[in-house]
Amino acid sequence: MPEKKTFKITHNRKWCKNCGICVAVCPKKVFEIDRNDRHAIVNPQDCIGCQMCVEHCPDFALTVEEVKNE
Repeated sequence: MPEKKTFKITHNRKWCKNCGICVAVCPKKVFEIDRNDRHAIVNPQDCIGCQMCVEHCPDFALTVEEVKNE
């Protein structure tokens, strides 16, 4: 069985306006809005690397990169 790919999500809080688009478009519910109405990465292990959050972020505040297991 192939090894599950893992991804590193980087969130630039200085650029983020907490619009919630990443929360809405993520098929795996990796993001949530926390109690302070701020974007939070809550399930990074569930990321499948689809890049939907990156493609839809109007602030260019997210990056998703595959972690190479060596």
